Amino acid sequence: MRNLLEKLTPWIIFLIALITYSLTMEPTNSWWDCGEYIATAYKLQVGHPPGAPLFLLVANFFSQFALGDVEKVAMMINFMSVLCSAFTILFLFWTIHILSKKIVPNQSKYITTLSAAVGSLIYTFSDSFWFSAVEGEVYAMSSLFTAVTFWCIMKWEEEAENPHSSRWLILIGYLIGLSIGVHLLSLLTIPAMGMIYYFKKYPYSKTGAIKAFIISMAILGIVQGVIIPGAVSLISKFELFFVNTIGLPFNSGTIIYFLAIIACIITAIIYTKKHNKPIWNTAILAVMMLLIGYSSFAILVVRSNANPPIDENNPEDAV
Repeated sequence: MRNLLEKLTPWIIFLIALITYSLTMEPTNSWWDCGEYIATAYKLQVGHPPGAPLFLLVANFFSQFALGDVEKVAMMINFMSVLCSAFTILFLFWTIHILSKKIVPNQSKYITTLSAAVGSLIYTFSDSFWFSAVEGEVYAMSSLFTAVTFWCIMKWEEEAENPHSSRWLILIGYLIGLSIGVHLLSLLTIPAMGMIYYFKKYPYSKTGAIKAFIISMAILGIVQGVIIPGAVSLISKFELFFVNTIGLPFNSGTIIYFLAIIACIITAIIYTKKHNKPIWNTAILAVMMLLIGYSSFAILVVRSNANPPIDENNPEDAV
């Protein structure tokens, strides 16, 4: 009975959120950025920087359910936010459930399930989240990525002593890469995930905890300040060098850049495997998956070259 309650309750909470948001969903466009997002998603155009390419792709998929009725496109994209938000509540329930069991290890399953239900329902009906849940903006999908990313680190923490538990860390890298194509919100989970990793893998000390926090913040800074902008700015430098300085054809620098990145990653993976460096191997694989997820931004260049009516900043090449 208790196991059945644990399995059914999160899905009941999910249905409460889904029904609530469906009944209060915007029937058409909300009067701010939603109109731009809906228009750019419907025809895969280029919105304001940085462009949210993954959001546009998924929203375009949902717009197909309008079945050619242009008046229903906005509603279908709004429903995508409804669905993302309901799943956010589901993953929030599971996360609170795991945390409550850790806070009070010998607590009754009824109490931990009730705690997760109360916490997730409070968030379901919170003002800001409810607003983003019913309109075609990036925040609903971004919240889902944040919820899933943090749930993954909790799953890793549960399985950290098992073989292949690092797959959760690699999945987190991929999810963060994908989420960049929606919004940067999920990056805020990196410091918290770093602390969870520290407390699981190392004995606690005040000095150790401070070091772990500083390293976690440094990782956040590297991802946001180096990898995300650097991966793009390096392409333009390669392109300018190989085209303007060496005289190769257009886009040759871009191709060489991607080949160099692939070669570096393969070499690093082989080296860390050969010299038995599992932490570095996992870190490199996570960065690789982050870059694969981040590659959704290529869509903006492809679509900009098609010269759609909405083509903000006209990002047609690497530069």
